[in-house]
Amino acid sequence: MLIARLIADPSALETRLDAAVDALSAADMRVAVARMLDFCGDVLEIALPDGDPVILRKILDQHFTPSDLLVSQAEIQVPHLFVSDMDSTMIGQECIDELADFAGLKERVSDITERAMRGELDFVTALNERVGLLDGLGEDTIRQCLDERITAVPGARTLVATLQARGCRTVLVTGGFHHFADPVAEMLGFERVVGNRLGVADGKLTGGLDGSIVDSSVKEAVLRGEMDELGDGAISLATGDGANDIPMLQAASYGMAYRAKPKARVAANGWIDRGDLTAILSLLGIPESDWVS
Repeated sequence: MLIARLIADPSALETRLDAAVDALSAADMRVAVARMLDFCGDVLEIALPDGDPVILRKILDQHFTPSDLLVSQAEIQVPHLFVSDMDSTMIGQECIDELADFAGLKERVSDITERAMRGELDFVTALNERVGLLDGLGEDTIRQCLDERITAVPGARTLVATLQARGCRTVLVTGGFHHFADPVAEMLGFERVVGNRLGVADGKLTGGLDGSIVDSSVKEAVLRGEMDELGDGAISLATGDGANDIPMLQAASYGMAYRAKPKARVAANGWIDRGDLTAILSLLGIPESDWVS
């Protein structure tokens, strides 16, 4: 079974659905059901008895861009676990880029960040290079950066709170830093935080990190470890935007790419390109009347 849930411009759904169904048929993928969900009126659900989820995503993307989409090979359920990246996913910024701005290095650091998130640079090497550029910056600058620069992505609080109200465990895992992730997790309501630790001495950043590095393998391991604790049959949701999120997105039952870099978008089960993070709730079948603000 293949299930696709899609949110797109209503006029596109009205005028392009037949062409999309024909394209699926031409790819030997027969649509059994295409209907608007009664409890989430802006969500189109397409059910197919079998087929290739990659081809399904590609055809729906071609016909309905921009869209919010989730494709599953089983009935879509509310997850038991939600694991998310932080920078450019739960918050609208890359913390290290904003922090670098206080040192007059934002353009240089942002370029490294962008290339790393696109998968063009090794993540650990890029992280160490960027952190090294912050050597000597006052630790108090982090609080100023948090207060002045860091904002939640629209829908983030509602997504976390609504999932928690349904009994879902929530974990924030980031290749960024606890100095930022701990306050962000408190702001958004995450239960657990996994991240890197900036080295600090005499009130200044040392240009290094304390402890092991949270990279793509650690993100995946966190998700898998949490799933082991929940036991057989548990459903997981992961969100991220960059190349270092790919193993985590692929390991999740529902890997959702949020306004993502191309490699992460291709690797995920679905994406949010059109709406805010509450679109995930609609795709999961949770009506707006049940959202927790």
